[in-house]
Amino acid sequence: MKRIMLVCAAGMSTSLLVTKMQAAAKEKDLEAEIFAVSATEADERLADTNAPVDVLLLGPQVRYMQNEFENKLTIPVAVIDMRDYGTMNGEAVLKTALGLME
Repeated sequence: MKRIMLVCAAGMSTSLLVTKMQAAAKEKDLEAEIFAVSATEADERLADTNAPVDVLLLGPQVRYMQNEFENKLTIPVAVIDMRDYGTMNGEAVLKTALGLME
């Protein structure tokens, strides 16, 4: 089971993207937990050792947080491509996340 966490400013704008990523994962018979949190909830969720996150994707609006997360985490951290985010391309974002976990 792969756990993919998306972080955005309020946790709302990524909800549709999460839904599309979940649909893409289902099409590929991939077991994945994909969820979104707000930037203020991210640290709390990352501290949950019962459900460790495998990759962290940042919405373009919080790209400024990338260095902060990279400095304190040992998992891959990346900013979601602005075009993929804007078009809500769940398949492309899922592919990015999976590539980071290889």
